[in-house]
Amino acid sequence: MGTIKTVVNDASVIDFINAVQDETKRNDSLTLLALFEKVTGEKPKMWGSSIIGFGQYHYKSERSKQEGDWLLTGFSPRKQNLTLYIISGFDEQADLLKDLGKHKISVGCLYVNKLADVDIAVLEKLIKKSYADMKKLHNV
Repeated sequence: MGTIKTVVNDASVIDFINAVQDETKRNDSLTLLALFEKVTGEKPKMWGSSIIGFGQYHYKSERSKQEGDWLLTGFSPRKQNLTLYIISGFDEQADLLKDLGKHKISVGCLYVNKLADVDIAVLEKLIKKSYADMKKLHNV
């Protein structure tokens, strides 16, 4: 079994964001940083080299012997889009998603090209619900 590469570390979140080449993505990342801090009350931490996480929990996989720590919520300014980690999923979020604006989703990720494409108030509600659900689920 391989070593988990995406782990929390002491790299500077601000230095990481300031190094984002695309100006819109860099500015959006600063906005997201403030939004996630406000919603979670957590200080941001780098996870691996490209994910900004807020809070953490310990997991043990039921399918394998792997266990480790993971962020409760967070985001990453990827080359193609902004990836937001809405880890609790979207099963109960249909009403919010329809009001969010232009986006794509996968199991626990929300993808937006730029924050101008979405309603920030709706985005805040999505983050808040996911964060609360994850804290409750993992007793943290």
